[in-house]
Amino acid sequence: MIQYERFFLENGLEVIIHTDKSTPLITVNTLYKIGSRDESPDKTGFAHLFEHLMFEGSENVDDFDEELEKAGGENNAFTSNDITNYYITLPAPNIETALWIESDRMKSLSINQEALDIQKNVVIEEFKEHYINQPYGDTWHLLSALAYKTHPYRWPTIGIDLSHVADAKLDTVQDFFDTYYVPNNAILVLAGNIEKEDAKKLVEKWYGDIPKGKDIHRNIPIEEKQVAARKLIHTADVPVNYIYKAYKMCNRMDKNYQAIDLISDILGSGDSSRLTQKLVKEKNIFSTINAYVTGTLDEGLFVIDAKVADGISVESADEAIVNLLDEFCATPISEYELQKVKNQIESYNELNDIDILNRATNLAYYSYMGDVDFINTEINQYLSLTPETIQAQAKELFNKEYCNTLWYLKG
Repeated sequence: MIQYERFFLENGLEVIIHTDKSTPLITVNTLYKIGSRDESPDKTGFAHLFEHLMFEGSENVDDFDEELEKAGGENNAFTSNDITNYYITLPAPNIETALWIESDRMKSLSINQEALDIQKNVVIEEFKEHYINQPYGDTWHLLSALAYKTHPYRWPTIGIDLSHVADAKLDTVQDFFDTYYVPNNAILVLAGNIEKEDAKKLVEKWYGDIPKGKDIHRNIPIEEKQVAARKLIHTADVPVNYIYKAYKMCNRMDKNYQAIDLISDILGSGDSSRLTQKLVKEKNIFSTINAYVTGTLDEGLFVIDAKVADGISVESADEAIVNLLDEFCATPISEYELQKVKNQIESYNELNDIDILNRATNLAYYSYMGDVDFINTEINQYLSLTPETIQAQAKELFNKEYCNTLWYLKG
């Protein structure tokens, strides 16, 4: 059970305090409610660009890394479809260094033409290296655009096209920062060796005078229900054929999410999973195959990706996946198989909670999802699942009309 206290400053900053006196460390985690789903279709990749820009210095901190090294800390960040997250872990007595850095870049990030040009070039090179010049690098551009027609999930976090970042103007970038990187659009978590009352005083000291930003009115397009299967055949200079099958599924907080998540584990997690056992080890149709869920705030995807073995036609390989899914829907799984994946989930949760950084990040994300206490109770949703529930969800999930198939073929 993860204990926490949650409160808000007058400027709208949400604060969560989690005390753990068993560690000498503390993590300061800042979640900004800005991901690629909040971007305009003609200005994509901005959230990811700011993941880089936020390390360019602020009014009172020229070099974040240098200051953190002096304090014995380390930091990093990541961007997803739904959020941008920054985190610092350091010895607990040095917490004010982290709060100084994070509050200063929230209040007065240095956004100038030189800093923008530097980070634009970094992102452009990343786009070229990982998405253009790398085999299968454009997979998620293709698959996202196939699965989503109106929702911003139709582009990955790097953006639709590198020209969006390359052509970004300083005033546009400044407006983006002023809109989203404000206290009333952030969740701050302090997790580790600190008393709650001390934490409250420090948060007020460092964040209390930051002005509240304008209220954000999100108008994210709702994806219409998919009523027919979609398929894309893409040919490129790649070594082997790949099959991707993406089925529309519920959002992260839907009551059916845990059942679908377990289905992904049963089918495609590890060497003992059904897809690997049947189609890799027994039939040698694929050399690797995986199943996973995107777990997004809005309607997500259940994805199967599979590397077709040499000498196997892509048509027969795709048919083998569909046949296995049909078989899975037709027969309830055994209690033994279900209990095995439940045990895996329990073990994963326990191991995940050992790390103070994971606890801090998860507290922020569960709060953004709408129920911070779900961090403690969600496991009960998994443990209460029955074979009949799993089968019912599988039948609904693997409806062929909800499927988006990408054949990524070697030229």
